[in-house]
Amino acid sequence: MFTSFSWIHVEVLLVGLWWTVVLSLISFVFGGLLAFFVALAGISKSAGLRAAASTYIALVQGSPVLILMFLIYFGLPVFGIEVSSLFAASVAMIVFSSAFLGAIWRGSLLSVSKTQWEAADCLALTGWQRLFLVILPQAVKIATPPTVGFMVQIVKNTSLASIIGMAEVTYIGKQINASTFQPFTTYLVIAIFYFAICYPLSALSRRFERIYSVSHH
Repeated sequence: MFTSFSWIHVEVLLVGLWWTVVLSLISFVFGGLLAFFVALAGISKSAGLRAAASTYIALVQGSPVLILMFLIYFGLPVFGIEVSSLFAASVAMIVFSSAFLGAIWRGSLLSVSKTQWEAADCLALTGWQRLFLVILPQAVKIATPPTVGFMVQIVKNTSLASIIGMAEVTYIGKQINASTFQPFTTYLVIAIFYFAICYPLSALSRRFERIYSVSHH
């Protein structure tokens, strides 16, 4: 017997939205940490490290994040390793985020004027001092708008975790729709939730673009 969509369902969806936010934060924080090393490898003097970073980025960017989730959630049990849907979704999203953020940040580091690198060399700074005191502050300004913009993609891609059974907002929406058979109302509420998260991030990204565009002129 179907029940009508009510406020109780909105409250349950809000619980799912909380897990969407948690998965997004896990993806961004841990994916960002991994991306930092990918970016550093990408600008390394070692040709091997640069090739490894480029190969990693190309492989991940060429693979749908949903396939990564399937690979971890359904593939690992073949080797006797059972993982939860939250773990599988988190690892897949971390790998996905690290490749894209790594590419963005590598490009930002390489965008810093060559004269800045040479000036840092003239100051006899160590490699890490040159990176953290001279290059990174400038690269962060370049990387901030696309990084904030990419966070929108992270939030939206978390909906794929519903396919492997993680109880984020889209998965819960499917369960509610099965009991109420009111897909328009259910998915409209979910769309509003996503918009409430993604629109401020998009606006923030555009604002950073304007600020840093002005500061560069």
